[in-house]
Amino acid sequence: MTAQEAEHMGSPPAEESSVPAPRHRRPLLLLVTEQLTSSVGRQVTALALPLLAIAHLHAGPLGASALLAMSYLPGVLLSPLIGVAVDRARLRRMLVSVSWLQVPAIGSVPLAAALGGLTWPHLFAAAAASGALGSVQGVAAQSCLPRVVPPDRLLPANSSLTGARTIGLIGGPALGGLLVSLVDPAPALLVECAAYLVGGALFLALPASLNRSPHEAGGGARSRVEALKEGLEVIRRETLLRRQALAAAGLNLGGGAGAGLFVLYADRELELPSWQLGAVYAGYAVGMGTGVLVAASVTRALGMARAIRWCAVGAGAALFLIPAASLGLSFPVLVLYQLLFGLLATVWSIAMTTGRQLVTPAHLLGRVNAFLQAVLTATLPVGSFVGGWLASRVGMVPVLTGAAAVALAGASSLWFPRDMLAQVERATAQPLGPAVP
Repeated sequence: MTAQEAEHMGSPPAEESSVPAPRHRRPLLLLVTEQLTSSVGRQVTALALPLLAIAHLHAGPLGASALLAMSYLPGVLLSPLIGVAVDRARLRRMLVSVSWLQVPAIGSVPLAAALGGLTWPHLFAAAAASGALGSVQGVAAQSCLPRVVPPDRLLPANSSLTGARTIGLIGGPALGGLLVSLVDPAPALLVECAAYLVGGALFLALPASLNRSPHEAGGGARSRVEALKEGLEVIRRETLLRRQALAAAGLNLGGGAGAGLFVLYADRELELPSWQLGAVYAGYAVGMGTGVLVAASVTRALGMARAIRWCAVGAGAALFLIPAASLGLSFPVLVLYQLLFGLLATVWSIAMTTGRQLVTPAHLLGRVNAFLQAVLTATLPVGSFVGGWLASRVGMVPVLTGAAAVALAGASSLWFPRDMLAQVERATAQPLGPAVP
Protein backbone atom coordinates (compact mmCIF):
# COMPACT_ATOMS: atom_id res chain seq x y z
CA MET A 1 0.00 0.00 0.00
CA THR A 2 1.31 3.43 -0.86
CA ALA A 3 1.27 6.31 1.60
CA GLN A 4 -1.24 8.14 -0.59
CA GLU A 5 -3.61 5.15 -0.58
CA ALA A 6 -3.24 4.75 3.17
CA GLU A 7 -4.11 8.36 3.83
CA HIS A 8 -7.50 7.95 2.17
CA MET A 9 -8.30 4.40 3.30
CA GLY A 10 -11.61 4.29 5.13
CA SER A 11 -12.25 8.00 4.60
CA PRO A 12 -15.31 9.46 2.89
CA PRO A 13 -14.85 10.87 -0.60
CA ALA A 14 -13.42 14.36 -0.76
CA GLU A 15 -16.74 15.99 -1.58
CA GLU A 16 -18.37 14.41 1.50
CA SER A 17 -15.52 15.45 3.79
CA SER A 18 -15.93 19.06 2.67
CA VAL A 19 -19.61 19.23 3.65
CA PRO A 20 -20.14 22.15 6.05
CA ALA A 21 -19.74 21.29 9.73
CA PRO A 22 -23.37 21.92 10.78
CA ARG A 23 -24.52 18.97 8.66
CA HIS A 24 -22.24 16.71 10.71
CA ARG A 25 -23.13 18.13 14.09
CA ARG A 26 -26.72 16.89 14.11
CA PRO A 27 -25.87 13.19 13.58
CA LEU A 28 -23.10 13.44 16.17
CA LEU A 29 -25.47 15.08 18.65
CA LEU A 30 -27.95 12.26 18.09
CA LEU A 31 -25.27 9.62 18.67
CA VAL A 32 -23.93 11.37 21.78
CA THR A 33 -27.43 11.64 23.26
CA GLU A 34 -28.08 7.97 22.55
CA GLN A 35 -24.80 6.95 24.16
CA LEU A 36 -25.68 8.95 27.27
CA THR A 37 -29.17 7.49 27.68
CA SER A 38 -28.19 3.89 26.90
CA SER A 39 -25.15 4.08 29.18
CA VAL A 40 -27.30 5.21 32.12
CA GLY A 41 -29.80 2.44 31.38
CA ARG A 42 -27.12 -0.25 31.18
CA GLN A 43 -25.57 0.84 34.47
CA VAL A 44 -28.93 0.70 36.22
CA THR A 45 -29.47 -2.82 34.89
CA ALA A 46 -25.91 -3.88 35.81
CA LEU A 47 -26.80 -3.14 39.43
CA ALA A 48 -30.46 -4.22 39.41
CA LEU A 49 -30.13 -7.54 37.54
CA PRO A 50 -27.88 -9.38 40.03
CA LEU A 51 -29.91 -7.93 42.92
CA LEU A 52 -33.04 -9.25 41.20
CA ALA A 53 -31.45 -12.71 40.92
CA ILE A 54 -30.53 -12.61 44.62
CA ALA A 55 -33.95 -11.39 45.78
CA HIS A 56 -36.18 -13.57 43.56
CA LEU A 57 -34.04 -16.64 42.81
CA HIS A 58 -31.71 -16.68 45.84
CA ALA A 59 -28.59 -16.47 43.67
CA GLY A 60 -25.18 -17.20 45.17
CA PRO A 61 -21.72 -16.25 43.85
CA LEU A 62 -21.87 -18.86 41.07
CA GLY A 63 -25.30 -17.75 39.86
CA ALA A 64 -24.33 -14.07 39.83
CA SER A 65 -21.08 -14.82 37.96
CA ALA A 66 -22.86 -17.04 35.43
CA LEU A 67 -25.41 -14.30 34.79
CA LEU A 68 -22.62 -11.83 34.05
CA ALA A 69 -20.89 -14.34 31.77
CA MET A 70 -24.10 -14.90 29.80
CA SER A 71 -24.23 -11.21 28.94
CA TYR A 72 -20.70 -11.36 27.46
CA LEU A 73 -20.63 -14.80 25.82
CA PRO A 74 -22.97 -14.25 22.83
CA GLY A 75 -21.02 -11.21 21.65
CA VAL A 76 -17.75 -13.16 21.73
CA LEU A 77 -19.12 -16.24 19.95
CA LEU A 78 -21.10 -14.32 17.34
CA SER A 79 -18.59 -11.55 16.65
CA PRO A 80 -17.50 -12.82 13.19
CA LEU A 81 -21.12 -13.03 12.01
CA ILE A 82 -21.96 -9.70 13.63
CA GLY A 83 -19.15 -8.01 11.73
CA VAL A 84 -20.28 -9.41 8.39
CA ALA A 85 -23.91 -8.47 9.10
CA VAL A 86 -22.99 -4.89 10.03
CA ASP A 87 -20.91 -4.41 6.88
CA ARG A 88 -23.83 -5.59 4.72
CA ALA A 89 -26.65 -3.89 6.64
CA ARG A 90 -28.65 -0.74 6.23
CA LEU A 91 -27.05 0.75 9.31
CA ARG A 92 -29.83 3.10 10.38
CA ARG A 93 -32.42 0.36 10.07
CA MET A 94 -30.19 -2.07 11.98
CA LEU A 95 -29.51 0.39 14.81
CA VAL A 96 -33.22 1.18 15.23
CA SER A 97 -34.26 -2.48 15.11
CA VAL A 98 -31.60 -3.68 17.55
CA SER A 99 -32.36 -0.88 20.01
CA TRP A 100 -36.10 -1.55 20.03
CA LEU A 101 -35.63 -5.34 20.24
CA GLN A 102 -33.86 -4.74 23.55
CA VAL A 103 -37.18 -3.59 25.04
CA PRO A 104 -38.97 -6.99 24.99
CA ALA A 105 -35.72 -8.82 25.80
CA ILE A 106 -35.20 -6.82 29.01
CA GLY A 107 -38.83 -5.94 29.72
CA SER A 108 -39.83 -9.60 29.87
CA VAL A 109 -37.86 -9.95 33.12
CA PRO A 110 -39.82 -7.47 35.30
CA LEU A 111 -43.03 -8.74 33.69
CA ALA A 112 -42.23 -12.34 34.68
CA ALA A 113 -41.20 -11.20 38.16
CA ALA A 114 -44.50 -9.31 38.59
CA LEU A 115 -46.44 -12.43 37.55
CA GLY A 116 -44.39 -14.65 39.88
CA GLY A 117 -43.01 -16.74 37.01
CA LEU A 118 -39.35 -15.68 36.86
CA THR A 119 -36.96 -18.61 36.39
CA TRP A 120 -33.22 -19.06 35.90
CA PRO A 121 -33.59 -20.14 32.23
CA HIS A 122 -35.62 -16.99 31.54
CA LEU A 123 -33.06 -14.76 33.26
CA PHE A 124 -30.14 -16.40 31.41
CA ALA A 125 -31.99 -16.14 28.09
CA ALA A 126 -32.76 -12.46 28.66
CA ALA A 127 -29.13 -11.71 29.61
CA ALA A 128 -27.85 -13.59 26.53
CA ALA A 129 -30.30 -11.90 24.15
CA SER A 130 -29.56 -8.45 25.53
CA GLY A 131 -25.81 -9.13 25.37
CA ALA A 132 -26.00 -10.25 21.74
CA LEU A 133 -28.12 -7.24 20.74
CA GLY A 134 -25.77 -4.92 22.63
CA SER A 135 -22.78 -6.35 20.76
CA VAL A 136 -24.48 -5.74 17.41
CA GLN A 137 -25.34 -2.19 18.42
CA GLY A 138 -21.82 -1.45 19.63
CA VAL A 139 -20.20 -2.62 16.39
CA ALA A 140 -22.82 -0.86 14.24
CA ALA A 141 -22.47 2.44 16.11
CA GLN A 142 -18.67 2.44 15.75
CA SER A 143 -19.01 1.65 12.04
CA CYS A 144 -21.62 4.38 11.63
CA LEU A 145 -19.51 7.25 12.98
CA PRO A 146 -17.03 7.61 10.04
CA ARG A 147 -20.00 7.83 7.66
CA VAL A 148 -21.57 10.84 9.38
CA VAL A 149 -18.42 12.63 10.59
CA PRO A 150 -15.53 13.74 8.31
CA PRO A 151 -12.03 12.37 9.03
CA ASP A 152 -10.77 15.60 10.59
CA ARG A 153 -13.62 15.46 13.15
CA LEU A 154 -13.33 11.77 14.14
CA LEU A 155 -11.05 12.33 17.13
CA PRO A 156 -13.21 14.98 18.86
CA ALA A 157 -16.32 12.98 17.91
CA ASN A 158 -14.94 9.87 19.61
CA SER A 159 -14.04 12.03 22.63
CA SER A 160 -17.63 13.28 22.80
CA LEU A 161 -19.04 9.75 22.64
CA THR A 162 -16.65 8.56 25.34
CA GLY A 163 -17.61 11.56 27.47
CA ALA A 164 -21.29 10.65 27.17
CA ARG A 165 -20.56 7.07 28.25
CA THR A 166 -18.47 8.38 31.14
CA ILE A 167 -21.39 10.44 32.42
CA GLY A 168 -23.51 7.30 32.27
CA LEU A 169 -20.88 5.31 34.17
CA ILE A 170 -20.92 7.93 36.92
CA GLY A 171 -24.64 8.67 37.11
CA GLY A 172 -26.08 5.26 36.23
CA PRO A 173 -25.05 3.36 39.39
CA ALA A 174 -26.25 6.23 41.59
CA LEU A 175 -29.65 6.23 39.86
CA GLY A 176 -29.80 2.44 40.02
CA GLY A 177 -29.02 2.42 43.74
CA LEU A 178 -31.72 5.02 44.39
CA LEU A 179 -34.35 3.12 42.38
CA VAL A 180 -33.53 -0.24 43.95
CA SER A 181 -33.77 1.31 47.42
CA LEU A 182 -37.21 2.75 46.61
CA VAL A 183 -38.72 -0.13 44.63
CA ASP A 184 -38.02 -3.79 43.90
CA PRO A 185 -35.04 -4.42 41.55
CA ALA A 186 -37.39 -5.72 38.84
CA PRO A 187 -39.13 -2.38 38.03
CA ALA A 188 -35.71 -0.68 37.93
CA LEU A 189 -35.00 -2.62 34.72
CA LEU A 190 -37.69 -0.54 33.02
CA VAL A 191 -35.21 2.36 33.00
CA GLU A 192 -33.11 0.52 30.42
CA CYS A 193 -36.24 -0.30 28.42
CA ALA A 194 -37.09 3.41 28.31
CA ALA A 195 -33.49 4.23 27.36
CA TYR A 196 -33.63 1.86 24.39
CA LEU A 197 -36.98 3.24 23.25
CA VAL A 198 -35.45 6.71 23.23
CA GLY A 199 -32.28 5.39 21.60
CA GLY A 200 -34.23 3.81 18.75
CA ALA A 201 -36.00 7.09 18.09
CA LEU A 202 -32.65 8.93 18.05
CA PHE A 203 -31.21 6.40 15.60
CA LEU A 204 -34.29 6.83 13.42
CA ALA A 205 -33.42 10.52 13.07
CA LEU A 206 -29.95 9.74 11.62
CA PRO A 207 -29.35 10.47 7.92
CA ALA A 208 -31.12 8.16 5.48
CA SER A 209 -27.80 7.77 3.62
CA LEU A 210 -26.77 5.27 6.32
CA ASN A 211 -29.24 2.83 4.80
CA ARG A 212 -26.97 2.57 1.77
CA SER A 213 -24.60 -0.30 2.49
CA PRO A 214 -20.87 0.27 1.82
CA HIS A 215 -20.80 -3.39 0.76
CA GLU A 216 -23.09 -2.54 -2.15
CA ALA A 217 -21.13 0.58 -3.07
CA GLY A 218 -17.69 -0.96 -2.89
CA GLY A 219 -18.36 -4.53 -3.92
CA GLY A 220 -16.77 -7.10 -1.65
CA ALA A 221 -16.91 -10.79 -0.89
CA ARG A 222 -20.08 -12.61 -1.87
CA SER A 223 -20.16 -15.46 0.70
CA ARG A 224 -19.87 -15.17 4.47
CA VAL A 225 -16.64 -17.18 4.47
CA GLU A 226 -15.12 -14.88 1.86
CA ALA A 227 -16.34 -11.89 3.84
CA LEU A 228 -14.66 -13.15 7.02
CA LYS A 229 -11.41 -13.77 5.14
CA GLU A 230 -11.60 -10.28 3.69
CA GLY A 231 -11.97 -8.77 7.17
CA LEU A 232 -9.09 -10.81 8.60
CA GLU A 233 -6.92 -9.81 5.66
CA VAL A 234 -7.14 -6.11 6.49
CA ILE A 235 -6.16 -6.90 10.10
CA ARG A 236 -3.22 -8.96 8.84
CA ARG A 237 -2.17 -6.19 6.46
CA GLU A 238 -2.47 -3.21 8.82
CA THR A 239 0.22 -3.13 11.50
CA LEU A 240 -1.82 -0.78 13.70
CA LEU A 241 -4.81 -3.16 13.83
CA ARG A 242 -2.68 -6.21 14.71
CA ARG A 243 -0.88 -4.34 17.46
CA GLN A 244 -4.15 -2.94 18.78
CA ALA A 245 -5.56 -6.44 19.18
CA LEU A 246 -2.44 -7.70 20.97
CA ALA A 247 -2.20 -4.65 23.24
CA ALA A 248 -5.91 -4.77 24.09
CA ALA A 249 -5.67 -8.47 24.94
CA GLY A 250 -2.71 -7.90 27.28
CA LEU A 251 -4.23 -4.85 28.96
CA ASN A 252 -7.57 -6.57 29.49
CA LEU A 253 -6.06 -9.80 30.79
CA GLY A 254 -3.99 -7.91 33.33
CA GLY A 255 -6.66 -5.31 34.01
CA GLY A 256 -9.34 -7.99 34.39
CA ALA A 257 -7.28 -9.80 37.02
CA GLY A 258 -6.70 -6.54 38.88
CA ALA A 259 -10.36 -5.50 38.68
CA GLY A 260 -11.59 -8.88 39.88
CA LEU A 261 -9.43 -8.73 43.00
CA PHE A 262 -9.48 -4.99 43.64
CA VAL A 263 -12.30 -4.68 46.19
CA LEU A 264 -11.26 -7.81 48.08
CA TYR A 265 -7.64 -6.63 48.14
CA ALA A 266 -8.55 -3.13 49.33
CA ASP A 267 -10.81 -4.51 52.05
CA ARG A 268 -8.85 -7.49 53.40
CA GLU A 269 -5.22 -6.75 52.61
CA LEU A 270 -5.20 -2.96 52.91
CA GLU A 271 -8.16 -2.62 55.30
CA LEU A 272 -9.40 0.56 53.65
CA PRO A 273 -12.57 2.00 55.21
CA SER A 274 -15.58 2.20 52.92
CA TRP A 275 -15.35 5.98 52.48
CA GLN A 276 -11.77 5.67 51.22
CA LEU A 277 -12.76 2.90 48.81
CA GLY A 278 -15.53 5.14 47.47
CA ALA A 279 -13.04 7.99 47.04
CA VAL A 280 -10.70 5.65 45.17
CA TYR A 281 -13.42 4.78 42.69
CA ALA A 282 -14.28 8.45 42.32
CA GLY A 283 -10.65 9.00 41.30
CA TYR A 284 -11.21 6.74 38.29
CA ALA A 285 -14.20 8.81 37.19
CA VAL A 286 -12.12 11.98 37.51
CA GLY A 287 -9.33 10.38 35.46
CA MET A 288 -11.76 9.30 32.73
CA GLY A 289 -13.35 12.72 32.57
CA THR A 290 -9.95 14.38 32.30
CA GLY A 291 -8.97 11.93 29.57
CA VAL A 292 -12.04 12.86 27.55
CA LEU A 293 -11.19 16.56 27.83
CA VAL A 294 -7.50 16.28 26.88
CA ALA A 295 -7.59 13.39 24.36
CA ALA A 296 -7.71 15.61 21.27
CA SER A 297 -5.01 17.97 22.57
CA VAL A 298 -2.68 15.12 23.60
CA THR A 299 -3.15 13.29 20.30
CA ARG A 300 -2.64 16.48 18.31
CA ALA A 301 0.54 17.27 20.25
CA LEU A 302 2.10 13.78 20.14
CA GLY A 303 0.63 12.46 16.91
CA MET A 304 -1.77 9.51 16.71
CA ALA A 305 0.82 6.72 16.86
CA ARG A 306 2.82 8.22 19.75
CA ALA A 307 -0.36 8.90 21.74
CA ILE A 308 -1.48 5.29 21.27
CA ARG A 309 1.95 3.94 22.26
CA TRP A 310 2.68 6.13 25.28
CA CYS A 311 -0.80 6.04 26.77
CA ALA A 312 -1.10 2.25 26.43
CA VAL A 313 2.27 1.70 28.12
CA GLY A 314 1.42 4.27 30.80
CA ALA A 315 -1.89 2.54 31.53
CA GLY A 316 -0.16 -0.83 31.81
CA ALA A 317 2.56 0.56 34.08
CA ALA A 318 -0.05 2.24 36.32
CA LEU A 319 -1.33 -1.22 37.32
CA PHE A 320 1.88 -1.75 39.32
CA LEU A 321 0.56 0.87 41.76
CA ILE A 322 -2.09 -1.62 42.96
CA PRO A 323 0.38 -4.11 44.55
CA ALA A 324 2.64 -1.17 45.50
CA ALA A 325 -0.16 0.06 47.79
CA SER A 326 0.63 -2.85 50.13
CA LEU A 327 4.00 -1.21 50.91
CA GLY A 328 2.40 1.80 52.60
CA LEU A 329 0.31 4.94 51.95
CA SER A 330 -2.39 2.66 50.54
CA PHE A 331 -5.11 5.26 50.09
CA PRO A 332 -3.15 7.94 48.16
CA VAL A 333 -1.37 5.29 46.07
CA LEU A 334 -4.66 3.74 44.96
CA VAL A 335 -6.17 7.15 44.24
CA LEU A 336 -3.12 7.94 42.11
CA TYR A 337 -3.54 4.61 40.31
CA GLN A 338 -7.19 5.30 39.47
CA LEU A 339 -6.43 8.83 38.29
CA LEU A 340 -3.55 7.73 36.04
CA PHE A 341 -5.23 4.62 34.69
CA GLY A 342 -8.52 6.40 34.04
CA LEU A 343 -6.72 9.24 32.22
CA LEU A 344 -4.28 7.20 30.14
CA ALA A 345 -6.64 4.34 29.27
CA THR A 346 -9.29 6.83 28.10
CA VAL A 347 -6.90 8.77 25.85
CA TRP A 348 -5.55 5.48 24.49
CA SER A 349 -9.02 4.14 23.78
CA ILE A 350 -10.12 7.32 21.96
CA ALA A 351 -6.93 7.50 19.87
CA MET A 352 -7.05 3.75 19.14
CA THR A 353 -10.68 3.89 17.99
CA THR A 354 -10.01 6.90 15.77
CA GLY A 355 -6.92 5.31 14.23
CA ARG A 356 -8.86 2.13 13.49
CA GLN A 357 -11.63 4.10 11.78
CA LEU A 358 -9.11 5.97 9.64
CA VAL A 359 -7.09 3.00 8.40
CA THR A 360 -9.97 0.58 7.80
CA PRO A 361 -11.96 0.68 4.52
CA ALA A 362 -15.58 1.63 5.16
CA HIS A 363 -17.02 -1.65 3.82
CA LEU A 364 -14.77 -3.67 6.21
CA LEU A 365 -15.15 -1.58 9.35
CA GLY A 366 -17.90 -3.75 10.87
CA ARG A 367 -15.76 -6.90 10.67
CA VAL A 368 -12.69 -5.18 12.12
CA ASN A 369 -14.71 -3.59 14.95
CA ALA A 370 -16.37 -6.92 15.73
CA PHE A 371 -13.06 -8.76 15.89
CA LEU A 372 -11.49 -6.22 18.23
CA GLN A 373 -14.65 -6.06 20.36
CA ALA A 374 -14.48 -9.85 20.73
CA VAL A 375 -10.87 -9.57 21.92
CA LEU A 376 -11.81 -6.90 24.46
CA THR A 377 -14.92 -8.75 25.65
CA ALA A 378 -13.35 -12.19 25.99
CA THR A 379 -10.09 -11.31 27.70
CA LEU A 380 -11.58 -9.27 30.56
CA PRO A 381 -13.58 -12.10 32.23
CA VAL A 382 -10.80 -14.59 31.47
CA GLY A 383 -8.31 -12.36 33.28
CA SER A 384 -10.71 -11.95 36.20
CA PHE A 385 -11.31 -15.71 36.52
CA VAL A 386 -7.65 -16.72 36.18
CA GLY A 387 -6.56 -13.98 38.57
CA GLY A 388 -9.05 -15.12 41.21
CA TRP A 389 -8.01 -18.76 40.83
CA LEU A 390 -4.31 -17.96 41.15
CA ALA A 391 -4.85 -15.58 44.09
CA SER A 392 -6.52 -18.36 46.06
CA ARG A 393 -3.29 -20.34 45.75
CA VAL A 394 -0.39 -17.87 45.88
CA GLY A 395 -1.93 -14.73 47.36
CA MET A 396 -3.20 -11.47 45.94
CA VAL A 397 -0.06 -9.31 45.85
CA PRO A 398 1.97 -11.70 43.63
CA VAL A 399 -1.00 -12.13 41.27
CA LEU A 400 -1.59 -8.37 41.06
CA THR A 401 2.10 -7.85 40.26
CA GLY A 402 1.97 -10.53 37.58
CA ALA A 403 -1.23 -9.03 36.15
CA ALA A 404 0.47 -5.65 35.82
CA ALA A 405 3.41 -7.31 34.04
CA VAL A 406 1.04 -9.01 31.57
CA ALA A 407 -0.72 -5.70 30.87
CA LEU A 408 2.56 -3.85 30.36
CA ALA A 409 3.89 -6.58 28.06
CA GLY A 410 0.76 -6.38 25.91
CA ALA A 411 0.96 -2.59 25.71
CA SER A 412 4.67 -2.76 24.84
CA SER A 413 3.84 -4.73 21.68
CA LEU A 414 2.78 -1.39 20.18
CA TRP A 415 6.49 -0.44 20.05
CA PHE A 416 7.38 -3.23 17.62
CA PRO A 417 8.22 -3.30 14.75
CA ARG A 418 10.31 -0.18 15.09
CA ASP A 419 9.04 1.32 11.82
CA MET A 420 5.40 1.10 12.93
CA LEU A 421 5.45 4.73 14.07
CA ALA A 422 6.06 6.03 10.54
CA GLN A 423 3.52 3.57 9.05
CA VAL A 424 0.76 4.61 11.42
CA GLU A 425 1.44 8.34 11.08
CA ARG A 426 1.14 8.01 7.29
CA ALA A 427 -2.02 5.91 7.53
CA THR A 428 -3.71 8.31 9.94
CA ALA A 429 -2.48 11.52 8.32
CA GLN A 430 -5.64 13.54 8.88
CA PRO A 431 -5.94 17.01 10.42
CA LEU A 432 -7.39 16.77 13.93
CA GLY A 433 -10.22 19.09 14.80
CA PRO A 434 -10.63 20.97 18.08
CA ALA A 435 -11.76 19.18 21.21
CA VAL A 436 -15.32 20.50 21.16
CA PRO A 437 -17.43 19.32 18.17
